[in-house]
Amino acid sequence: MIERIPLVYLLAASHSGSTLLAMLLGSHPEICTVGELKLTSLGDVRRYRCGCGEMVDACPFWSAVGKRLAAQGIPFGLGDGSTDYATRAGAMAQRLLSPLHRSVPLELLRDAALTLTPGWRAHLARTQAANAALASSVLELTGRRVIVDSSKIGIRLKFLLRNPRFDVKVVRLTRDGRAVSLTYMDPYGFADAKRPDLRGGGDGRDRDAERLPMEHAAREWRRANEEADAICRRLDAGQLITARYEDLCASPDATLGRLFEFIGVRPLDRRDLLAAPAQRHVVGNGMRLDWDGSVTLDDRWRRALDASSLATFEKVAGPLNRRLGYDADDAGAAVDPRECVACSKEV
Repeated sequence: MIERIPLVYLLAASHSGSTLLAMLLGSHPEICTVGELKLTSLGDVRRYRCGCGEMVDACPFWSAVGKRLAAQGIPFGLGDGSTDYATRAGAMAQRLLSPLHRSVPLELLRDAALTLTPGWRAHLARTQAANAALASSVLELTGRRVIVDSSKIGIRLKFLLRNPRFDVKVVRLTRDGRAVSLTYMDPYGFADAKRPDLRGGGDGRDRDAERLPMEHAAREWRRANEEADAICRRLDAGQLITARYEDLCASPDATLGRLFEFIGVRPLDRRDLLAAPAQRHVVGNGMRLDWDGSVTLDDRWRRALDASSLATFEKVAGPLNRRLGYDADDAGAAVDPRECVACSKEV
């Protein structure tokens, strides 16, 4: 029997703190992460910087990963979609995969349609094999036993749960939808590295093409959490734990301790985790490039969003935001993150 690979999947709307959480978890001596194992949305790979600081196509770590996969007969390249279930699936399958994860009946219809799509079964088998090979190669190179995938997308999780090579546990991470919506409205200013010269993938490029108006931003956040709701309903209790970005920032040791227990590794204090920080080969949010190990609440939405934007968010996504534990009236002056009191409510 082939030993299954322990994989922790971070399920969340984008810009909910998944890269921060992945790197904190990956600081544990039994856990590793390279960020998003789907390895898409990198833009021009020749201009994309690895979390270690090297341009990703010149990074020795990723070169070693590629050689290991090539030795197994698996073509691999950063950004080429070999581990993404949709990228190389063909036009018909891509259309079927584009809707977010939905209810059980709708997912059964999607599965039936995919099964009838020419080439899908072979593509799925190749993609499942590529994901397992990537994860095992990263674990071998890092000497860890558990890998964290911060890809966040529900439809990806659906297929990872069906991969016989993985033993999947899911961390559902939430963040106040108003904060996340702000990152969609201005990703360059609110969802990237602190240093402007490291933004946009690592060379300071602007991200104006990604900007969304508040109505679309709120809808994007809502849809991501509706997708998470749909797939979480199908998980066994032992497969799923919830966490809030705000709680992670307010009480990092308590939050990480709870997650380490769920994952099945020994608990460690955050100071011990970061005492000898390992070189990080992470792709994903730009904060990976200048993160100093600190955990500080980013609540700039309180100052940046005007009354009109807040009203629009409330109309589009307010009820869901409240169901996730975020008070509609909690939009006043910014608080000092050191004085933030974490809400104990979980999803």
